[in-house]
Amino acid sequence: MEETFRKLTERLLETNSRLSAARARTWVELLWEDFETTYAKAGYDYKGKEAAEKIVTQWIENYGRHLHEFAARNPKYKHMLDDSNDVTH
Repeated sequence: MEETFRKLTERLLETNSRLSAARARTWVELLWEDFETTYAKAGYDYKGKEAAEKIVTQWIENYGRHLHEFAARNPKYKHMLDDSNDVTH
């Protein structure tokens, strides 16, 4: 799993240079968890990490360049995505 998260984090950093490495990793974990939770709540059988990786990769490709804007529009998540003390890559 660690290797998968590392790869997805690197891809997100390539897509969005405004994110710190720590925030990119947080985003990858949040997107992964969101997919698995939503999929389970919808009553679907678990398809394995390959399905989650495919969807998260698609989300990164489609929305990754805008993810840094999310916290500004959603104060509920701001504390989770605050990167003011992060080291940039």
